[in-house]
Amino acid sequence: MNSNNTGRQLEDMKIPVKLKLSALWVVLMAFYIYADFFSLFEPGEIEEMLAGRMGPYPVTQGGLFTATILMVIPAVMIFLSLILKPTVNRWTNIIVGGLYLVVSIQNIIGETWAYYIFYGIIEALLLLLMVWYAWTWPKQEA
Repeated sequence: MNSNNTGRQLEDMKIPVKLKLSALWVVLMAFYIYADFFSLFEPGEIEEMLAGRMGPYPVTQGGLFTATILMVIPAVMIFLSLILKPTVNRWTNIIVGGLYLVVSIQNIIGETWAYYIFYGIIEALLLLLMVWYAWTWPKQEA
């Protein structure tokens, strides 16, 4: 006789959309960091950095500032997804998530390393999920 089988089910709490969105931004940031970290192990990457190149581009203040903005926005979205009012939150996640979806797709165009393509696909799926959760945000009676 199984003493654990009492006929009760495990509790399943409804997770608010705000928490789902915030958690997805956290996971996305982790993937960004890991993908960039792993890229340092590609042959010749360190030499390119030492030569002052970031991919095909020369390292400049403007380029690094642009890269900083690209990483600051998703990091801030973690917090904004928790504090913004639902209507503003919904549209912010739809717009920012959609823009970052374009960035993720552009990042994998022409890429030859399987790990980076895989990260890009996962990032795109996470962004699609964010946009979906924001788009289908449940309505409540007035």
